[in-house]
This record gives sequence, structure tokens and C-alpha cells, in this order.
Amino acid sequence: MTDLNNRRLDAAAFDAERGEVLQGWATGAGVCFADALRVQEALPVEKRFAVALAEADAQGHTLLQPRAGVALVREHVALLNGLSPYCDVLPTTIDAYTRHNRYAEAQEGIDRSRAAGTSLLNGFPAVNHGVEGCRRLVEALEKPVQVRHGTPDARLLAEITLAAGFSSFEGGGISYNIPYAKHVPLERSIRHWQYCDRLVGRFEEAGISINREPFGPLTGTLVPPFVSHVVAILEGLLALEQGVKCITLGYGQAGNVAQDIAALRSLRRLANHYFLNAGFTDYRLTTVFHQWMGGFPEDESQATAVICLGALVARQARATKIIVKTPHEASGVPTLEANQAGLKATRQMVNMISDQNRVDSPDIQMEIDVIEAEVHAVMREILRLGGGDVARGAVLAFAAGVMDVPFAPAKANLGKLTPVRDNHGAIRLFDVGNVPLPADVLAFHRDKIAERARAERRDPSFNMVVDDVRAISASKLVGRPA
Repeated sequence: MTDLNNRRLDAAAFDAERGEVLQGWATGAGVCFADALRVQEALPVEKRFAVALAEADAQGHTLLQPRAGVALVREHVALLNGLSPYCDVLPTTIDAYTRHNRYAEAQEGIDRSRAAGTSLLNGFPAVNHGVEGCRRLVEALEKPVQVRHGTPDARLLAEITLAAGFSSFEGGGISYNIPYAKHVPLERSIRHWQYCDRLVGRFEEAGISINREPFGPLTGTLVPPFVSHVVAILEGLLALEQGVKCITLGYGQAGNVAQDIAALRSLRRLANHYFLNAGFTDYRLTTVFHQWMGGFPEDESQATAVICLGALVARQARATKIIVKTPHEASGVPTLEANQAGLKATRQMVNMISDQNRVDSPDIQMEIDVIEAEVHAVMREILRLGGGDVARGAVLAFAAGVMDVPFAPAKANLGKLTPVRDNHGAIRLFDVGNVPLPADVLAFHRDKIAERARAERRDPSFNMVVDDVRAISASKLVGRPA
């Protein structure tokens, strides 16, 4: 293993690396940190992502944010302005070529899109458009805009978009590697994201607050809450060490109402526990709830029901922000109208729930207790493996299977942990793999799976897992036999 550690990057080493990063594509030459500070300082308050989050959190509101991105600046401006009346903060979803640092192919996609008169990329190629193009985008919008992507090495993307006036940057060295890449070493992606966080830290030191948001849902497929929580906490600790101050941790909807409410409520509490224990006090923590990330029903009415369930849970859990899905999720890249429909359905549900009392129940508290026991057990082992260093501990934990993300493609992920739903649709552990959970927690999971097996008159097996992966697209939560 290399000398990866969780120490703040040295200024001279950062500057030397920065020179190399900006040479990664021609548009890097347009980045100037002094100019970037002036652009960020000039942003009106209504375009500052950190301000929108802080106000929502203080007032108990929940912000709505869609996902959207097309190839060309003018068309992307039109798309976001078409969404703006229905949401609170805006996204810019980056195309797949840029996510893999394949900028030449992204440029070909831009050229072909111009010739075709329609976007032939699945997102916005921000690196190719450069600071000038991205700045035109930000200037044409009336709300804060965030970069959303999926990039193991996002250093150049961060430099260009933050210099252009984007005020929030999503991702992390674990959450944008393990679910998205196969061959990228975890040490490398964590180190590259330390650079991104140090860049944000430099903005913070100059008085500019940039929001950072690790990606919560991971693979989006039957992810146990404790798994995504541990990744969120690790990436939060890594970001805070590099000087990040405004951080949003996320969770992806799993489907069981009690477990989802418990997961989001426990996430903030657990994160504060580990952040404060690590000596960090000067930070602002908010949460984001991702509506269902798995397979959707093809029928739009059924898909809208899935969206509304996510909205209900997010509001009951008091999420600061919801990432909103569309009724077209099963059929490809959503249209503007489909995005508007998802936002309108979510807004209606949030409005109806907002004035209602917070739901509490023994089931929710039980799920909180289980999640917290699981997170503490795994975090203890990560800290032990790393000798107190979370960067080193994270790499060793994934190598040993102490941390394990279900259905992830990365070679750095052992892939032994296997989830399954219980009789009420909550996610349990069919095979714990090498994850070091307490004996009483493991017994709890076994009992819950056995309860479902009795109800379905079949033995617990991997067939249950397969059935569960397909269930919601077939308009069920639990994958019961026909």
C-alpha cells in the first residue's frame, strides 16, 4: 500500500499537482483561481447553494432537485430554465465520457450533437465547454447549480466548474469509485478526491462556501443503510480534513418506510458523532434523500406512486433536500416534461406532509438502534485497521471485506455481502460476508429472513435476492413467489 493518509494536502505539493491537472485538456488553461474567487464572490445570494441549504435546514423546509444534463450550453440552459419553476436548486448532470476523463470523445459528442440538432450525449460535458461555457450557463440561471456526475478522477472537472460559478460539487473517492468503476484502485480515487476537497477548502479559506455532497445511494440496489452510512461518514471525514465546511450526506430510498425514515434520521446523528469525535466543530451538515434508484415500473402512473412514496418518507425524515426522479425512469433519459411531472408530484406530497406531525414508532426506533450498532461496529474496525487514519483504514477495509457494497463492479470491492428483504420489505443480510457485525445483530437479521421464509413457504435462498431486485419494477416491494 502507498503512503495514502488523511492529512491535509501540502500547499506546495497541491500547487505542483494543480499545474499537471490543468494540462489534462485544453480548457484547463482557462482556469485562474483569483478569477474563480471573483466569480464566486460576485454570485448573488440566490445562486449560492450553501445559503439555500442553510436556510432550508434552519426553517425546516425540504428542497427539491432534479437530475438533468444535455450536450450543448444553449440547450442545457433551456432545460434547466424549464425545470427552475418546479424545483429549488438545479443540477448539471455530466456525460459519461467526461466521467471517465475521455474528453476527446466528449468533444466528438458535442460536434455530432450540433450537427444533429439534438443532444447525443447523456449529460453536459463541462470540461470541454470550459470555464467560459460553464460561466455562461451559471449566468443564465436564477438558482444555485450543482455538478452531479460519477467520476473517480474529478480534479479537472472541479477546477473548471467551480471557477465558472457552480456552488456545489457532488461525489467522493469511495462513492464515485466502488459503484461506478471496475479497475480504478481505491487509493488512487481517494487521493484524487482529496485534491477536489482541498480545492474546496481553499475557497473556504478565502471566504467562499462551496457545498460538498458525497453520493449516498452507491449502487442503488438493496444497499443496507449501514453500508451507505459508513461510506458517507468516511467521505465526510476525508472532506473535512481538507478544509470543507459545508457538507451534505445522502441516503438512497430502500422502500420500507420505517427503515428509510430511521436511516435518514440516524445519518445526521451518526455523522455528527464521528465528526465531533475527530475534532471537527466548524462545519455545516445537511442531508439529502434520493428517491428510488432501482428499476422503475414502465407504467407512468405506477412510477409516480414510487416517486410519491419517496417524497413522503423524505419529508417525514426531515431531509434537507430530495433528489427527484421521473415517471420515465424505466424508458431512458427523461424529457423536460417528465422531469416536471416528477417534481410536481413530489412537491404536492411534500406540501401535504409538511404540516403533519413527525411520525415516530417503536419500529423506527428499532431500525435506528440496529443501524447505529452496525455503523459503530464497522467504523471501529476501519479505525483499527487504519491505526486511526480513515483514508488508510477505508482501503484496508474494502480489501478485507470489512466494508462491502452489494452489486458493485469495482475490483476493490470483495462482493460477498448479500442483502435481501424481510417479510415487511426492510433490507436485511442474507450473507454478511466478512463484515464484522455483532452477534446479536446477525441473529436479528437471521430471524427477520426466517420470518419471511415461513410466510412464503420456501427456504431462504439467493432466489429471494433475485426476486427482490426485480420487485419494484413489477409493482411490488418484496419479491414474493408467484
